[in-house]
Amino acid sequence: MNLELSEEQGAVQQLARDFVTREITPHVVEWDRAENVDRAIVKKLGALGFLGLTVPEEYGGSGGDHLAYCLVTEELGRGDSSVRGIVSVSLGLVAKTIAAWGSEEQKQRWLPGLTSGEAVGCFGLTEPGTGSDAGNLSTRAVRDGDDYVLNGTKMFITNGTWADVVLLFARSTGAPGHRGVSAFLVPTDTPGLTRRTLHGKLGLRGQATAELVLEDVRVPASAMMAPEGKGFSVAMSALAKGRMSVAAGCVGIAQAALDAALSYAAEREQFGRTIAHHQLVQELLTDIAVDVDAARLLTWRVADLIDRGLPFATEASKAKLFASEAAVRAANNALQVYGGYGYIDEYPVGKLLRDARVMTLYEGTSQIQKLLIGRALTGISAF
Repeated sequence: MNLELSEEQGAVQQLARDFVTREITPHVVEWDRAENVDRAIVKKLGALGFLGLTVPEEYGGSGGDHLAYCLVTEELGRGDSSVRGIVSVSLGLVAKTIAAWGSEEQKQRWLPGLTSGEAVGCFGLTEPGTGSDAGNLSTRAVRDGDDYVLNGTKMFITNGTWADVVLLFARSTGAPGHRGVSAFLVPTDTPGLTRRTLHGKLGLRGQATAELVLEDVRVPASAMMAPEGKGFSVAMSALAKGRMSVAAGCVGIAQAALDAALSYAAEREQFGRTIAHHQLVQELLTDIAVDVDAARLLTWRVADLIDRGLPFATEASKAKLFASEAAVRAANNALQVYGGYGYIDEYPVGKLLRDARVMTLYEGTSQIQKLLIGRALTGISAF
């Protein structure tokens, strides 16, 4: 694997870095306090092609490889994880999944809008009673003539109140466990679908996280994506790639923590000199720097495997596990460098720590990643 970025990849990285500096960094504190990112950011992301990375150009995508996608995701994570989540979900979990599993009609209908930012997607898997045990979800899809009627509740849905379409997973057959799950593309303006924003989150406060309630939501049979009963496979394939995206975003958080801690340590004086001179502060900075590099390399390996058409699921779990835990450590160490000032939201490190904490929970908890890695190592399923 050549670790040197190509000229095109370097240009994409710089474009994303400039975008973050111009459109995100000046507003981070405001958005966090208001618990609301300016929705205009979506079309700006689309205009630069960030919402179409790796999606074929024939459907409005901007092409590119998965490493370029990781570079953009890292930069967005460095700027504001709430914005990074918009891309990771609308593109990473929804648009890419439609491109991989959707019918030609579904691709033509949804991908141009999703890749341009004219539309936003959300991923409707988690329920109030099923997080890690996604194969036992309770949302139902009952066939009624040429339609399906959906009933159930989804929880912690990123982009939920902004989305124009939900990639929704529901039980449509009597088969037990994950074998009875199917995938549907449900427009959010369908009668019977209501959405409620979840406020008071610890982190990702600017992100539109929602509860979705479906009461006799009727969709045509053509809304089903992939064969009936294959929804769990659709979800797991989406999440495998999604874990790379989360890992890249975590690298961005850790990098932001390192940048902030280095800057502060070079300015803050104690005992007659800047704290960067103190060995135990240098230890904190060193620990962050090593975590950044290790997490980045694990994440880039996943992108390389995907682009070469090789198996990547276990490597994605390793990257997501390490990078999410590393982001928490990095932000916590950066806060320690800042001391009491790190506890005030005028400074960046408190938000970084709050945003990092959820990364060990969603798109597969750290414990689930360990089970997946352990199964791959031993051939023995822990489920």
